[in-house]
Amino acid sequence: MAIERSLWAFLFATVALAGCGTTKAAESAAKVTVSDDQAKKAGGELSEGQRVFRFDTFGDEVLWTDKLRMHEVIEKSVDPTTALKVGLKVDSDVLPEGLLKKVDLKSPATTVALLKMNAIVGLQATVDANNHLTRVGVTCALCHSTVDNFVMPGIGRRKDGWPNRDLNVGAIIALSPAVTAAQKAVYTSWGPGKYDPRYNQDGKNTPLVLPPAYGLEKIENETYTGEGPISYWNAYVAVTQMGGQGNFSDKRLGIDVKHSPDMVTSKLPALRAYQHSLPTPAPAAGSFDTAGAQRGRAVFDQSCSSCHVGGSGTDNNNDNKLHAPAETGMDAAYAARTANKAYRTTPLRGLWQHPPYFHNGSAATLADVVTHYNRVRKLGLTPEQQRDLVEYLKSL
Repeated sequence: MAIERSLWAFLFATVALAGCGTTKAAESAAKVTVSDDQAKKAGGELSEGQRVFRFDTFGDEVLWTDKLRMHEVIEKSVDPTTALKVGLKVDSDVLPEGLLKKVDLKSPATTVALLKMNAIVGLQATVDANNHLTRVGVTCALCHSTVDNFVMPGIGRRKDGWPNRDLNVGAIIALSPAVTAAQKAVYTSWGPGKYDPRYNQDGKNTPLVLPPAYGLEKIENETYTGEGPISYWNAYVAVTQMGGQGNFSDKRLGIDVKHSPDMVTSKLPALRAYQHSLPTPAPAAGSFDTAGAQRGRAVFDQSCSSCHVGGSGTDNNNDNKLHAPAETGMDAAYAARTANKAYRTTPLRGLWQHPPYFHNGSAATLADVVTHYNRVRKLGLTPEQQRDLVEYLKSL
């Protein structure tokens, strides 16, 4: 208890919180960093988009607090060690120097304190004057940001756009006292880095790997099945998955959700601009064989470029082209649940950073990807060509 009291005293001094009333985790504690050139070019739109991406819940506390009661679960049962185990990340830039040496990482009170500091990536919280968690919501960054582990695994500087493949969304939701035993069985079946964005719509269960949100600037249609541009998917997720209080309608899927006020739609342009600004991370020096990658590019141009246009792009940019599951040897179960019933060629970006591969994570390595297509597409590649192709994919 002495540690917890000293922690709260430290926090009050650090973030200058009032001694009474209710306080929302201070966004000002987390640095919003956009370069001067970018800010001038976008007239502040990128800065606003970054704020939305990192900190805006779109009012989804209605789901995460009022329905799922996750604020109760966190305050009672989720200590920082547990939070890190389920893949939640901590932004080290907002932590006062030496704080982690002063606190009890086995106490849920420390988690509440970190939330009060706005230090847990993708979560927004309201904490009252008695240090009780009263509201909690999620943001885009929960699934589509990670950290560089600068301090320790799970604690470091933000890396926006990088899919959090450690995040076990299903295990987190399964902690809610509001879900049934049958629902918990589904949620706990997903595992780290996967999420089913249609389970709450159709009751079926074919989870997807969380995709990167970087390298999207030249991509016309986002999602594995290419149903619409990036703002379409942002709206779908914000409203139907995060529980945001906004509007989303798609007659193809039989979805028509409206809220007043709409807390989503006006924010989509800035959010898209920020996502478009996120560059594909370059592979580390020495992480692939340069000569092999050069030979692999020639193999790629011969065998893969009709779909992956331009060495890393997608033929979906050409008249919204899609591929039947059988054409590429993909499992058809997820596509059957979507509007298009087919898959978009996935743009190849930062592949070294986000295994496993394919929409369902069925290929553990890039070598597995190449083996799959060599068999299904009857490419006739030699073992040497397959190895070179893997080196090229590592270089993207």
